[in-house]
Amino acid sequence: MDSLKVAAGQFAASGDWRANLETCAGIVRAAEADGVDLLVLPEGVLARFVEDRERIREHAQPVDGPFVTGLADVTTGLGVTVVVGIHEPSTGDKPYNTLVVLRDGAVVQVYRKLHLYDAFSMAESDNVTAADVVPPLVDVRGFAVGLMTCYDVRFPELARLLATAGADVLVLPAAWVRGPLKEHHWRTLVTARALDNTAYVVASGECGARNIGQSLVVDPLGVPIAQAGEDPATITAHVTRERLDAARRRLPVLQNRRFTVDATPRPLLVP
Repeated sequence: MDSLKVAAGQFAASGDWRANLETCAGIVRAAEADGVDLLVLPEGVLARFVEDRERIREHAQPVDGPFVTGLADVTTGLGVTVVVGIHEPSTGDKPYNTLVVLRDGAVVQVYRKLHLYDAFSMAESDNVTAADVVPPLVDVRGFAVGLMTCYDVRFPELARLLATAGADVLVLPAAWVRGPLKEHHWRTLVTARALDNTAYVVASGECGARNIGQSLVVDPLGVPIAQAGEDPATITAHVTRERLDAARRRLPVLQNRRFTVDATPRPLLVP
């Protein structure tokens, strides 16, 4: 295909996975009706606990659990590919922060978050296990899609690894926490990863009292082509092969780069 219709859906997740499943299902059905090929939902929307974050340990569900299975069932017979974030039990006492890619009733790919949000006086690693595997690309109607999650966007080497593997589109489910300069960081980093790699970026940010929302789609030359505000919304845009190829001819950063990026994980440092 020469083009792909993409969407980023944002909402405020609650502590009730059944309610969040219904919200996600409604967004999926609306996206399908709108002809969307790729829908990106926010990070960790199985359940959200603002004050009591360790509860994600007891509320985490496996990929074959009722939340993912229920949402996969919604996609059965549809054309839309859905990316959604959950917390998934690990072999230890802390779950993974996991992205699941769904299409036509099946799980297509799984990515477990590499970079945990231990910054700005927060410590995601208190309740989440960091993974160490760069995810394979996902084919969506001929476009190669790379997976990242929220804090990953601050680490350009991951986006570069995905781009050099062939990614045309980078997706970024997030729950970007409010705070001084945080909105500026969000827009700057999402735009930078698009420009760094001459790739489209589809960033879906959870909204609500804790998080900024502000989902956006940025093209390979750093131009925002769709943006949301702070309220629940679904934004759409068209990814085109023509724009992607033209950007990479005009700005051949992937060809001009002088250094490789090694996918070998660096040992985690414990404070």
